[in-house]
Amino acid sequence: MNLQSNDFQIFGLPERFAVERTDLDARWKELQRQAHPDRFASADPASQRQAMQWSVRINEAYQRLKDPVKRAAYLCEMRGAPIEAENNTAMPADFLMQQMQWREALDEAEGVDALERMAEEVAEARRERIGELQRALDEQGDAAAAARQVRALMFIERFARDVEDRLDQQGQ
Repeated sequence: MNLQSNDFQIFGLPERFAVERTDLDARWKELQRQAHPDRFASADPASQRQAMQWSVRINEAYQRLKDPVKRAAYLCEMRGAPIEAENNTAMPADFLMQQMQWREALDEAEGVDALERMAEEVAEARRERIGELQRALDEQGDAAAAARQVRALMFIERFARDVEDRLDQQGQ
């Protein structure tokens, strides 16, 4: 194996957004079994160091590939459409309006039922964006459109955490 290989190559997967999680998990376990540093405990120091590097690299790739947003961002980067979320916050006006409405609704939400309804609405919006991401990356080959979807998903996930935090506060 080559440490310079991309995540998909390491896992023997096609460079697509759609990934079977069970296949990914099984491949991760197999790769970790092969490269685990404990298997090299009696080997020379160079082999031990290489095993450690491989174990770290496999885990990094797995963390990126198992998360849909990270996987999409990685694919966008590979295809020449970097996310640049810290520099590029441009969003469609309708999405910005929805964000403002969600924030206002969260500020005004009273009770667990209202917060749970909001959490479900946000989860549905996330599922829709992930579907759009898959279409943009795997069907249309449009990395720039996918990068816009990734930036929107980053906002959605941040807001979903805010809703979950409020739900946690209600449960205390």
